[in-house]
Amino acid sequence: MPQTPYSGASLLIFPFNGNGLEALDCLGDAYRFVGFVDDSPEKRKESRGFPVFDRGAFEKFPDAHVLAAPGSPTSFRARRQTISDLGLPDERFARVIHPMARISPLAKIGLNALVMAGVVVTSNCSIGDHVCILPNSVLHHDTKIGDYCLVGSNVTIAGGVTLADNCYVGSGCSIINGATIGAGAMLGIGSNVIHDVAPGVVVVGNPARPVSQQPRAEE
Repeated sequence: MPQTPYSGASLLIFPFNGNGLEALDCLGDAYRFVGFVDDSPEKRKESRGFPVFDRGAFEKFPDAHVLAAPGSPTSFRARRQTISDLGLPDERFARVIHPMARISPLAKIGLNALVMAGVVVTSNCSIGDHVCILPNSVLHHDTKIGDYCLVGSNVTIAGGVTLADNCYVGSGCSIINGATIGAGAMLGIGSNVIHDVAPGVVVVGNPARPVSQQPRAEE
């Protein structure tokens, strides 16, 4: 894929969380880290030595690009709203790809993507905007990852899989080829998904079975 147009740019990371800290290992020479942005005064006090600003940093550093990587198993459905509430234009969002990730030149990756070390993205994969993929996951040919998805570490997604928007794929999951995962679905850690998953459903186990259904964030 083509190189990011933001080579050497300054970068703010929102929020000060686990994904943000791991993103620091992914920057390589492409970005100059300025600091984190977080809404919590407590986090700004307990910064572990990192600069942690409030949202005023977006104006204080107007030339800095932004990586927004909020979300967890309990809050992932709110990612769309959380990122939208930052009020940033698309052109300010970065694309951070670890130098040790392997991305096919035939793959497409959207804005505000975070792709960590050891990730493999093969031919004709399409990764949407605001997607986070943790280390050592493999996306096989023709996979489509919707906007706002979170993909854990050591995940195997077989060819032709479709993840609709705002899904959460727990670490260690495997998804059978051709499966469709509905918007807002959650795949629990280590799940072996061999069937389609309906929107908003939580599945766990081997083979994965539904355990609950939650309202989607936009409902």
